[in-house]
Amino acid sequence: MTGAPPLATGGPSEAPAAPPAEDGPAATASLWHNRDFLWFWFGETVSLLGTQITNLALPLTAINAFGATDEQVGLLRFLQLVPYLGLALLIGVWSDRMRRRPVMLGADLVRLVLLALVPLLSWWHLLNLPVLLVIACAVGIASVAFDVSWMSYVPVLVRGQERYVEASARMGASSSAAEVAGPGLAGVLVSALTAPVALLVDACSYAVSLVSLLLIRTREPRPAPAAERHLRTELRDGLGWVLGDSVLRALALIGFCCNFSMVTVWTMFLLHGTHDLHLSSTALGGVLATASVGGLVGALISRRVIDRFPLGRVYLVAQSALLLGPVLLAVAGGPRPVVLACCVLSFFTSYLGLGVAGVIIVSLRQSLTPRSMMGRMTAAFRTLLFGGGALGGLTAGLLAGWIGPGKALRVAAAGSALVVIGLALSPVVRLRSLPVLPADDPAPSPS
Repeated sequence: MTGAPPLATGGPSEAPAAPPAEDGPAATASLWHNRDFLWFWFGETVSLLGTQITNLALPLTAINAFGATDEQVGLLRFLQLVPYLGLALLIGVWSDRMRRRPVMLGADLVRLVLLALVPLLSWWHLLNLPVLLVIACAVGIASVAFDVSWMSYVPVLVRGQERYVEASARMGASSSAAEVAGPGLAGVLVSALTAPVALLVDACSYAVSLVSLLLIRTREPRPAPAAERHLRTELRDGLGWVLGDSVLRALALIGFCCNFSMVTVWTMFLLHGTHDLHLSSTALGGVLATASVGGLVGALISRRVIDRFPLGRVYLVAQSALLLGPVLLAVAGGPRPVVLACCVLSFFTSYLGLGVAGVIIVSLRQSLTPRSMMGRMTAAFRTLLFGGGALGGLTAGLLAGWIGPGKALRVAAAGSALVVIGLALSPVVRLRSLPVLPADDPAPSPS
């Protein structure tokens, strides 16, 4: 899924006075000298690693412990992500009304408790598939609150639009590194400890994230009082900001398609690998971990590539790699080692494109949005991006149950390749550099 940090300065409702020098570094200082950003980066990196474990352990708990069908696994993935469809916009409005750090602290605490409950309920013989589905959805709700808040919070720590690409690249590298190490670690933990117990590792990762947030000293500015805001207007402004700008609108719609494709393919591969290829949890994790090196490479080279080539051209190539990667899964055949190699190469290509495109997408979103609109802009994107992922998970389960995981993979790959046509027509591909939003550019006035 695409995602990572920062933003532009802007609206009057959140424009803070310059903080004291001891609260944080100057905008021009390297992020390596920004203590608070480093704490946040560390906590989020550990948390992302834990999330990768849960992404594999939750469906394997459903499959191995309860014999879940393809449709039920798809429903599980859907419930993990569907809160983004129904709640992201409302939580985005809410997050613009208050400081973000308390929201993130609460979200980490809720996710820690919920995931720690899974092995406890399993030991007490109280865990069943309906309970697992409820926990998955509740964790998804807490994740919405965290995700909508953190992208708006990081600019408070970074302080300077010239550092957005650097911060985005660092967060992208963390996400990619977690995708490299996470699946392999998850496979080993599930094999050694069982899937429910492996979820304790993710619970511990949220504890680390919570402590890292508590160690941040930068004072977050207080938003305007809630009495000055109107829910319907704020919802309309958030969607209007994204859909009213041609670049943001294109990023959101292409992102919806990309996330639909990635989650569909990932879920179908999990089912195909388990039922048709008879891969163990360790082998599944190994394939995904090996392929995820592509995302780490993409994040690490993104800044150099963006500096050397026109921004839009880099975006076109990166997103095309993401969308065309699943074609390798569709044509995979022959001996088992060849099939596995094609699977690794397919995901490697997609993750490589995602690693580069993610940095561009986040940097564009932050550069085109004033601070007072960040929560609502992020919520609108989260609704579309994770909504695409939620629908992708549900579609994967239903389609795999109908025609089988192998055929479903080929259908998904063909649909993903067709999106490249819309990508080539996007106004984003014509950009040569990162746009700059004036520091005093206000948020849209209520109408």
